[in-house]
Amino acid sequence: MRFSVIVPVYNVADYLQKCADSILANDCSDCEILLVDDGSTDGRSGQLCDEIAAAHPQLIRVIHKPNGGLGDARNAGIEQAKGDYLVFIDSDDHITPDYLSTISAQIDKTPADVYTFDFFCEYPNKTEQYHDSATLPEGVPFTLAQQPTLLLQSPTAWSRVWKRELFLSTGIRYPGRVWYEDIRTSGKLFAQAGNIVAIHKPLYYYVIRENSITHNTNVDRNHQILEALEDLISYFKENNLFEAYRDELCQMVIDHVLIAATVRVVRCDRNHPLIGEFRDYVETTFPDYRSNPYLPTLPRSKRLAYRLILRKQYRLLASLFSWKDKFAK
Repeated sequence: MRFSVIVPVYNVADYLQKCADSILANDCSDCEILLVDDGSTDGRSGQLCDEIAAAHPQLIRVIHKPNGGLGDARNAGIEQAKGDYLVFIDSDDHITPDYLSTISAQIDKTPADVYTFDFFCEYPNKTEQYHDSATLPEGVPFTLAQQPTLLLQSPTAWSRVWKRELFLSTGIRYPGRVWYEDIRTSGKLFAQAGNIVAIHKPLYYYVIRENSITHNTNVDRNHQILEALEDLISYFKENNLFEAYRDELCQMVIDHVLIAATVRVVRCDRNHPLIGEFRDYVETTFPDYRSNPYLPTLPRSKRLAYRLILRKQYRLLASLFSWKDKFAK
């Protein structure tokens, strides 16, 4: 069997059918679908998993398990998967009808441990934003050492297809009950992969909901970004990879901590102590971060946010993003 499609499910009954239908619209002749009900409490999602599986008993299996978080649900799928390649799809997202056939054709042409592809972000106002991997060579196998900027792209598990043996041989798994599980995991897998192939085609729709991490008002949980990056950096140090990827890891910290996490907190509370903690972490972990060679490549909006954060102009920063939200509605 070529593919195991793993769909973690937790209280998403309003979205699950569309997700499942988008998978079933693909050529599923050489795949299995695992719906992992992660202890849903809405009284609907677990039952809907069973109903969808009952309509396709030869294709879909349901795993009911106690709640353990997104990463733990993915791990449960990994352990029961039979396919050579793992496809992770979040249950409130959906995929294109040619997703599996596109990946399958690339596997036949260029065997690899990881396939990375483009995707759309779908916003609450129904607008879409295309995210591409144009900086990576298309269809040509490479390693992380050859294309270290892969670390600077979105770390999401769902924008890649992974060879199951990569998980089994390395023992790498997703952490449970945390935010930023992909930041903790994808970089490790990239470093261990023999070959990686980029496909310059959008195959996935990532649906951004109001209760996503970006919009979550639980400010204190943003501290977990420090734990996630420290996990990844520690792994690179333990495996003697830190110096080889120092610039990329530093830029990850700038992107995810100094800019993104600071913006999230500032939008809720301009005086929150986490803002100072983020800055201290960056300056302690990478004292020379201001000379990072990737800084000039920041998009204009991030460059502006970066400058305002360095100047501690948090009121203006919050106002700019408030205006941006109003404009997008």
